[in-house]
Amino acid sequence: MISLGIESTAHTLGVGIVNEKEVLANESSVYSGKGIHPRKAADHHADVLKNVLDSALKKSNVSLEDLDMISFSQGPGIGPCLRIGATAARTLSLRLKIPIIGVNHCVSHIEIGKFATEAKDPVTLYVSGGNTQIIAYVAKRYRIFGETLDIGIGNMQDIFGRTLELKFPCGKEIDILVAHGKKYLHLPYTIKGMDFSFTGVLTEALKYIEKEKKEDIAFSLMETAFSTVVEASERALAHTGKKELLLTGGIAASPRLREMCEIMCDERENKFYVPPFDLCRDNGAMIAYHGLIEYKSGKRMKLEDTVVKQKWRTDEVEVTWLS
Repeated sequence: MISLGIESTAHTLGVGIVNEKEVLANESSVYSGKGIHPRKAADHHADVLKNVLDSALKKSNVSLEDLDMISFSQGPGIGPCLRIGATAARTLSLRLKIPIIGVNHCVSHIEIGKFATEAKDPVTLYVSGGNTQIIAYVAKRYRIFGETLDIGIGNMQDIFGRTLELKFPCGKEIDILVAHGKKYLHLPYTIKGMDFSFTGVLTEALKYIEKEKKEDIAFSLMETAFSTVVEASERALAHTGKKELLLTGGIAASPRLREMCEIMCDERENKFYVPPFDLCRDNGAMIAYHGLIEYKSGKRMKLEDTVVKQKWRTDEVEVTWLS
């Protein structure tokens, strides 16, 4: 089967094409501005969708008539952005008379991570702009063993970057600053059981601006945030007895976060996996693949079932494709 997936939860409009064995295309366009303005981001997605779709079809050497199904990110995410992807998916489904499947964006990150690596049954550290969660499959659901109580690490990073007047998205520039930081500045370390909070550490980090080097502030902020989620991930590994850690989401690009995860896993004699970055960040291929495995497990959707779900939690998904 050939599945086309449309990703449109936030700043990325992605179109991916996959079959059961490989990613055939994974094209995208990213909205850039000072943060994400919902209406402007949605307008961007609508403007670029045809070009991104055409690019994916050309790269995969697949025509619309070759497609067996359409998948789209049904949630969670930004409402106006989600609706652009959902509308496009419905249009293609009706035009081509092929099935449509709406999938949970967070679970898609996990499934494409397993597809792209040798991970079988991992604890997943999912770190992106709007989401920071520690997830594992237990009792026929993807259970959340720890999550942010306020903002995701990515949002924290973006707010910090805007204050420093860095361009959006600012991940690469933050990584460069972190690599050159040498002095650790005192910041609050907020972890409550398995959950964590980042607004307090961000507020305190911002107070150092113009008092300390920006490299040292960035290093201290990210070191504290990363230490928090790696600690909670280690607890989840111990609690579940699982032997694999999968890192995914846009912040998985951070060399320091990868290093910390690898050190922790080496000390526990656990395996550590991280997919190629184009499959870590928001992308259409993960939506296409997730829709494909759900469809093959027997899931079917009517058009009236494809309404977007802005606050669709990871642990609300009925997992039918895993035994």
